[in-house]
Amino acid sequence: MSALQRLQAKIEQWRVDFEALKSENAQLKIELQNASGSKEEQALQIESLKRELEEKDAEIEKIIAQVETLLD
Repeated sequence: MSALQRLQAKIEQWRVDFEALKSENAQLKIELQNASGSKEEQALQIESLKRELEEKDAEIEKIIAQVETLLD
């Protein structure tokens, strides 16, 4: 195999490797975007649950106040 053929083979291998890396990079970018979206969704859900918990706490406080009024 001549030096030129070896060089061409090496260049072809690098091109194949480059294309594979490009594809993997694109896939990783998609996964990163999906993970970021999931974080945002989780943050929204946490805020919603916190609000719901605060509402339930307020309801419990009202019930306690009513019970105390009845016991007096």
